[in-house]
Amino acid sequence: MGIRPLMFVEREASVGEPTSQERRHAEQNDKRILGNVVQCDGARATISAYADDIEGAITGLWTVGKMISINLGSTRTVGLVYEIGKSDRAWSNEGQNPIEVSIELIGEVRDATEPGAKPVFDRGITTYPHIGAIAHRIRSRDLQAVYDLAGRHSITIGTLSQDEAIDANIAIDDTLARHFAIVGTTGVGKSTAVSLLLRKSIAARPDLRILILDPHNEFAASLPEHCVRVDSKTLDLPFWMFRLEEFAEVLFRGRETVAEEVDALRDLIPAAKNLYRNPGSGTYLRRGSDALTADTPVPYRIADLIKQIDERIGMLESKNDRPILKSLKTRIESAASDPRYRFMFNSRLIEDTIHETIGNIFRVPHHGRPVTCFEMAGMPSEVVNSVCSVLARLAFDLALWSDGKLQLLLLCEEAHRYMPADPRLGFAPTRHALSRIAKEGRKYGCYLGVVTQRPGELDPTILSQCSTFFAMRLANEQDQAIIRSAIADSSASTLAFLSSMGQREAIAFGEGVATTMRLKFEKLPQDLIPGTGKREQASSSETGDDVDLAAIVERLRNVPKPQQQMAFAEVVDSGRQAGDPDYRKPATTTPRMQPDDDFDLRYGLKPSTFGLRPQND
Repeated sequence: MGIRPLMFVEREASVGEPTSQERRHAEQNDKRILGNVVQCDGARATISAYADDIEGAITGLWTVGKMISINLGSTRTVGLVYEIGKSDRAWSNEGQNPIEVSIELIGEVRDATEPGAKPVFDRGITTYPHIGAIAHRIRSRDLQAVYDLAGRHSITIGTLSQDEAIDANIAIDDTLARHFAIVGTTGVGKSTAVSLLLRKSIAARPDLRILILDPHNEFAASLPEHCVRVDSKTLDLPFWMFRLEEFAEVLFRGRETVAEEVDALRDLIPAAKNLYRNPGSGTYLRRGSDALTADTPVPYRIADLIKQIDERIGMLESKNDRPILKSLKTRIESAASDPRYRFMFNSRLIEDTIHETIGNIFRVPHHGRPVTCFEMAGMPSEVVNSVCSVLARLAFDLALWSDGKLQLLLLCEEAHRYMPADPRLGFAPTRHALSRIAKEGRKYGCYLGVVTQRPGELDPTILSQCSTFFAMRLANEQDQAIIRSAIADSSASTLAFLSSMGQREAIAFGEGVATTMRLKFEKLPQDLIPGTGKREQASSSETGDDVDLAAIVERLRNVPKPQQQMAFAEVVDSGRQAGDPDYRKPATTTPRMQPDDDFDLRYGLKPSTFGLRPQND
């Protein structure tokens, strides 16, 4: 087609003459005019333009990912450039080189009727561009209108990739309440973006409590002034707070459960709970509204549970069940004596400490530190699923029964590890607890944040409930397809950049933004980037000669050193002579022992099994 030079386009175009808003000054030149519409359908348009000016200098005005504006008089249609090309695939140094620019129509900007008011952006198109309509670079005022949140409570998390002079804002209340997901391959700044979002959220929502499921133990160092660190050594999560299927997951160490043993537990645990509450009642179980079940979160003693098993083994009518009961007893004693499970079976946790446990984990009251980092790296892999299930279930119940007074965010880092798409790989109670938050949590103030580098391996039910996405660089085609299927508006072409975005760049879409937005997150100080401390320690040791193997072995064994167990021995054997070379001063306090500790000893459960400590610990 005969395409005329750009310098004559505006002068000869009688349709779509620039308005006073476009030509604010009489001396404004034609540099903002880039081309004309030559094709348009319901969602896309093609613009005819030149890659160089009349003198032959390449202008570089057309680049993929930029937004442009098409002037239609009273409105201006906004489009996103997603493809540029020359129809003849040849470059000429003689004369100008015509190009075709493909854009996706996003919406339209209208000038406000009141003088001095900001332009208004609407998604969708009411008046489509006509052939010959003038396309030009979008104004900053129009670009701000495209991403304006219309007065919603917002926070600034970075700048637009299109124009770094314009802030990238998200509606924080909608982002949290309708759940959000941050996806991106490893090394693109995903954890940094999470840390930034958490800091901004805490500042904007002082009432928010945050529980981070942190499999790499890296977020506590990035939120030092807001965070309380909880790991397997400091966690107090009594075994009696576990539901039956969660407790069975611990006993069977992640392997497939035996139905007969689980059925036996279903009968025996209520009897043990009843013995703890009513020591003189025997094994009588109540019926009715105050009945105890295996899932009721009330304390009981492992010793009572083993006693019930032994009594059941001794019954004449249970001869056929004896192998099952003996196997179950062995599992319970093995788990209770495993030093890695001290956080569950510590003797002081037999007491009714549910208020203290929940208050510490969910920061009620928060004492200026509303974030809990639950560090899972040092926790046995076979028990992580059960613990995550308990925490997710408690988070939902706590928000539900607080009548909306407690606002909780459960942030799941590396979510595909405990919410996999394949149900055979995941622990069903964990999936159920997290799905319950995703589906119903926003009604009660319990929110879900999902962070993963493999969205294709994540449970699609969880992803479908996330209404705001921050998609960072993704190289895997399956992961890209998952994100494309999640985007709902007309900016699907934006996702073509998923495989080539830079560090800290993301495409945000969903309820938390006005329209699909390509942004660059703010840069955090180096010491606040998650995992920086570990990387610095690794880089500071070039040869690895300073590795403390003895300390590593002690952590692998995960048992107290003999001298750390002396306190209990000194209380028991206080008759040692002062002249004895092994003599130590007896402890001034006695360990907090349960009335049936002699029963524990009789059944092979030593006091050290439960990590008995003096009361002043």
